[in-house]
Amino acid sequence: MKLLFAFLAVLLFLFPLAAQAALGGDVASMEADRAQMSGSTQQRQAAAYTVHEIKASSGPLVREYASADGHIFAVAWQGQFAPDLQQVLGQYFDQYSAAVKANKATYVGRRPLNLKLPGLIVQMNGYMRAYHFRAYIPQQVPAGVKQEELW
Repeated sequence: MKLLFAFLAVLLFLFPLAAQAALGGDVASMEADRAQMSGSTQQRQAAAYTVHEIKASSGPLVREYASADGHIFAVAWQGQFAPDLQQVLGQYFDQYSAAVKANKATYVGRRPLNLKLPGLIVQMNGYMRAYHFRAYIPQQVPAGVKQEELW
């Protein structure tokens, strides 16, 4: 048993978990996201939040909305291709993935994606090569911020 713990400790030391400024995370690791996406960043301040934009070299523009305390309460992207949604959605990816699978099982055809899950709203629309996506945690959206601002 000690050997197993020692092995796991060595693995964690050699392969640290990548910190990400994913949905529900914090902005301390924005540089890691920029590097993984091979993109450039910009930042702009709104009244109740800060928008961190990453323009990926592969095309998508990712916006991460951070509250005053530095937590990411919303993410959005637009472009021809989706970024790594597991990275962008972080801990919410499994919930999103399960809901998309269930949604596809009950509907045949094409339509905008509009998922209202417990503690998570996900919306996607657009057409081929011009998609818009957003996901946010309704309970963490700062007071006075309208949902329309989160695109």
